Amino acid sequence: MNEPQADKDYNALPHILVIDDDDGIRNLVSRYLTENGFFVTGAADAHEAKEILKLAEFDVLVVDVMMPGQDGVAFTQEIRGMNTALHDVPVLLLTAMSEVEDRITGLSAGADDYLSKPFDPRELVLRLEAILRRRPQMEESKLKIGTWLFEQDQNILIADNDTQEIVKLTEVEVNLLNALSGSIGKVMSREELSELCGLDPEKRTVDVQVTRLRRKIEDDSNIPRYLQTVRGKGYVLKAEKV
Repeated sequence: MNEPQADKDYNALPHILVIDDDDGIRNLVSRYLTENGFFVTGAADAHEAKEILKLAEFDVLVVDVMMPGQDGVAFTQEIRGMNTALHDVPVLLLTAMSEVEDRITGLSAGADDYLSKPFDPRELVLRLEAILRRRPQMEESKLKIGTWLFEQDQNILIADNDTQEIVKLTEVEVNLLNALSGSIGKVMSREELSELCGLDPEKRTVDVQVTRLRRKIEDDSNIPRYLQTVRGKGYVLKAEKV
């Protein structure tokens, strides 16, 4: 699985999940997309992709058709049948098959586009850009954490009272809140948060960042109400989208 780099503002980039069992192709596609303005996460198969999709939101899924276990067409059919936000996430299928019937099968399964291997990476970028242009622009929601509103497009906290106090957030704090907000009320492990935020899990860096974030959002950071520790499991965010 690809790890994000900590020196970019990933909140401003389209987030792409590349699912391909071929490590060489997956890494090549991921590197090229990253170099062309996308935030990319990789998965080796449908099972790993489903676990990642529980942790983060994506703008487009790039899915290989021929994979061990559940293939790309069956994976697409499954998420299209879900009664969740995943139902509407665009899917671009990659395959070595180029027959018309194969393309029809993929599109009938719910894919938004289809690209045959071998392909020019530049065409993949253009197709992804076209898919993103077709997506309806959703109004950015705010996250209410206690007495604070998290303005995701400005990387700040605004006091939800008469003072309208503004608190700036660091890039890592924004990434941490974005990761947690994808699973409000659910426990996320240190490993999951570290991967989504581009932190080193071995050094427990995420614990330091959680402590710093608590100082900004909690009335008493020593007795956290909104960003709580679940002993032996990780962290959980108590908040609501407004």
